[in-house]
Amino acid sequence: MKIAIIGTTGYIEKMKHYKYHMERKGHEVRIPALDDKPELDEVGICDHNLVNIKWADRIDIFWDKRSMGTIFDLGMAFALGKPIKRVFMEPKTFMNVMAQYEERMD
Repeated sequence: MKIAIIGTTGYIEKMKHYKYHMERKGHEVRIPALDDKPELDEVGICDHNLVNIKWADRIDIFWDKRSMGTIFDLGMAFALGKPIKRVFMEPKTFMNVMAQYEERMD
């Protein structure tokens, strides 16, 4: 299977570790965020990610629930009908603070 890993760049080490394990299982894996493309502007980066999303059979996500780039990539994957796997999502977010605070006030 061809897998494109998208996500928050703060999780690059987690992504590399996951890529290693997926490749050991026989998958082809790309992490577009690791590609050195200094010549690309922001739209160029989106185009580069789109090429990798189109290439992939599945999109695996590492997300901090804040990264707008990851949301954009997710939208492209959704529009292309690509299967998505959530590998890691940051559990501690400000949304959780609001929900927890609300529960305490009840």
